[in-house]
Amino acid sequence: MYQVIGLDGREYGPAGADQIRQWASEGRVNGRTRVKSQETSGWIPLGSLPEFADIFPGAVPPPPSPPPPAPVEVRGQPWSATDVGPDYRIGIGECISRGWKLVMQNFWLLVGASFLAGVIITGAFIPYLGFLISIVVAGPMIGGVFLLYLRKIRGEPVIFGDMFAGFGPSFGSLFAAHVVSMILVLLGLILFILPGIYLLVSWTFALPLIIDRKMDFWEAMELSRKMVTKHWWKMFGLVIVLMLLGLAGLVVFFVGVFVAAAVGQAALAHAYEDIFIPRHEQPVVIP
Repeated sequence: MYQVIGLDGREYGPAGADQIRQWASEGRVNGRTRVKSQETSGWIPLGSLPEFADIFPGAVPPPPSPPPPAPVEVRGQPWSATDVGPDYRIGIGECISRGWKLVMQNFWLLVGASFLAGVIITGAFIPYLGFLISIVVAGPMIGGVFLLYLRKIRGEPVIFGDMFAGFGPSFGSLFAAHVVSMILVLLGLILFILPGIYLLVSWTFALPLIIDRKMDFWEAMELSRKMVTKHWWKMFGLVIVLMLLGLAGLVVFFVGVFVAAAVGQAALAHAYEDIFIPRHEQPVVIP
């Protein structure tokens, strides 16, 4: 019997050899899919198992050393906070262009979700307790909205209620990441300014990693920081352009700020896909 790591980073199984072969014939697993059985000491590529050599010809046997601990499945590549993933390319104009297209194709869903999330996060509808409510719900709310955008980009089924997914099992990590990052960024801005700006940009994808990859808050913050640092100035430029876009929406027509917020969210979601899920990799979906 075999255990299989699916696209969402969770384990599936136990599954027999016949089930594995059926998934392979349906294109739901490939030679890079991570599996584990009683005969293996850890997670290894499916194509390295001799019993499946006939359906994955030419597979390279795994190295004798064990894989890194606590893998996180990223479309065929196991990453952890201690291992920085492969290099990537990110274009500011390209992210914004794709973000604009996504919003225009799903206008009411995405603009409506961003607008409602903004209202809830501000806590303006609750007298006296608005600030406290904002601190509690901001992280889970942002994470849920980000997941909704990611699902639209990936062509997955989406409903408006997906924006509240952050109030599920990932609530604690989303809340902790938001509060810890807010405190550390503020300290960096107050004491030295530049460290605060660096951390603010570097932790852009901490909440998406938590809601999308089910990571712990500090692990997600570290992975976001390490990956963004590779092209920090490019990400800084993207953040500045999105801020200017929001100001333009506020100045021209007040309602335009909600559209600008949705486009900015979509642009960041596309940047997340480019950084953490290279385009040449195909999803491996386990039902």
